[in-house]
This record gives sequence, structure tokens and C-alpha cells, in this order.
Amino acid sequence: MTDRFGRTIDYIRISVTDRCNLRCRYCMPEEGVPMLEHEDILRFEEIVAFMRVAVSEGIVKVRLTGGEPLRRPGIVDLVRMLLAVPGLQDLSLTTNGTLLPQFAGQLKAAGLKRVNIGLPSLDPAVYAHLTRLGSLDTALAGLKAAVDTGFSPIKLNVVVLRGVNDDLAPYLDLTRRLPIEVRFIEYMPIGPLGEDNCLVPAAELRRKLEALAPLEP
Repeated sequence: MTDRFGRTIDYIRISVTDRCNLRCRYCMPEEGVPMLEHEDILRFEEIVAFMRVAVSEGIVKVRLTGGEPLRRPGIVDLVRMLLAVPGLQDLSLTTNGTLLPQFAGQLKAAGLKRVNIGLPSLDPAVYAHLTRLGSLDTALAGLKAAVDTGFSPIKLNVVVLRGVNDDLAPYLDLTRRLPIEVRFIEYMPIGPLGEDNCLVPAAELRRKLEALAPLEP
């Protein structure tokens, strides 16, 4: 499958729920957002049917997202069902990590091999501020569960906000201690933080990282 610019499209993301147990400031307002009724979201059988068609059109990779995908009842069953789709080569899941102590073993047993974990800060106070409802200890327990279970690769997603969590050094230290990768992501300047000059451009992120350690392609 190709788009009008000639780029090969072989990867899609499927949001399996709009529920989340956090209220990250760069993602959702404090009061939350109107949630869909359960009957208004795709059933697992519909997701699998869609993926069969998508694979027939050249899609070989899919990522499950949310909300928080581990809030979707039966998510382990969905992983198992998708991995049974002929031709699907890669399945991954993006999570905030807080529910991984409960689900990591089940997901690995179902065949999931890799996860991305959103971890916006390694400072407990900043993490609590950014997520509103979260505990860094809980998130780190999820990261430990992912490592102990043997997921690979494990990638941390870090949305960087100027003056809030733009100290990148602790993440580099973490990569030296754990078998993980870190992806620093530009903040999209929309919503309640949109006018607070929070954006740290990718070029500036790169300069910050180069000041800490040599970068390799």
C-alpha cells in the first residue's frame, strides 16, 4: 500500500479504548473527556476482521494504543487473536506502564514481544504533576515488570516540556542500567499547555543530548 507521495504504508495504530487511569497534562484536560459507550467501540472480532483486510493490503505491523489499552477488558485475548492473523509480522503495545505488574506476564504468554511505555519524568513530584493521578513508583514497577518479563525492545516515550521535564540526563543514566531505549518526543502545542511556551524543538533536544553523550545513528 502506498500513499499519494509514493510512501509505503505497512503500519497502523489501533486505539482500543478511550479510557485512561491518568490525566496527563499534554494529553487530556483534568476533568477528562466524554467517553464512548462500550457498544460504540469496535468489538475484538471487528478489529480482527479489519486487520485481515489491512494485512491483505500490505499492512504487516500494528500497534495497540488508547487511552490506556490495558484498561480494555480482555486485552490479552485481543493480543492472542491478532497474532493469529496470517501475514501480521509485528504487534506492539503503547502503555503508561502502571498496569504492567498485573498484565506483563499474561501479555508475554499471549505472544506480545515489545512495548512502549510513556514515562514523562523520573522525578516523583514532576511525574505526579504531569500525570495528575499517577505515582512514579507505580510506573517504575511497570517498567521493572516489562524488563523482568523479557519484552524486547522496551522503549520509553518522553514528551518533553520546557522548564518541566527537560532534564534529559536521568534518562541516559537509566539506559545504562536497564535494557531499554528512550524516545524524546516534541510536545504538540495544543490544549491547555498550548500557549505556555512548552515546546522544545527536536533540534534543541538533539543539542541537549549531544552535550551529554556522543550520538550514534
